[in-house]
Amino acid sequence: MHALKRNRPLRRIVLASAATVSGFVLLLSLKPHTAPTAALAVPAPSSSSSASSGSKGSSGTGSSGGSTTTGTKAVTGSTVQTRWGPVQVKITIKSGRLTDVTAVQYPTDNPRDQEINSYALPQLRTEALQAQSANIDTVSGATYTSDGYRQSLQSALDSARS
Repeated sequence: MHALKRNRPLRRIVLASAATVSGFVLLLSLKPHTAPTAALAVPAPSSSSSASSGSKGSSGTGSSGGSTTTGTKAVTGSTVQTRWGPVQVKITIKSGRLTDVTAVQYPTDNPRDQEINSYALPQLRTEALQAQSANIDTVSGATYTSDGYRQSLQSALDSARS
């Protein structure tokens, strides 16, 4: 009599279970060798208040020829290294008010970074403009980017005040 034709249901159950588990493990361990290209991109913030009026400052250290209370001043914050990549923002201050915040650097290494930043950066920008400070909430799902954004924003605001 053949070994599989014997009436041993427990052996068949164990073998079927082991084969199923092995199949799932192999299936879940498969990864693509190249990252798929994504059509997601973070749109550049459009704001008419970022146009030049008065003297415009240089980016980098935040030194500017204009006064922070009367002219327009553009300051780039420090680059903050996060777990997923560098984050850096550039701000525009006009008549002492924060009028524009633009993310200069942010993680874009893979499609997931692009997806996260496509919704996180506009939210962070809106909150910064409403708060007029770096005291903004963290965007859920973008904790590292939010922390880097907040630190770079604070750096730019500090440079603009000095």
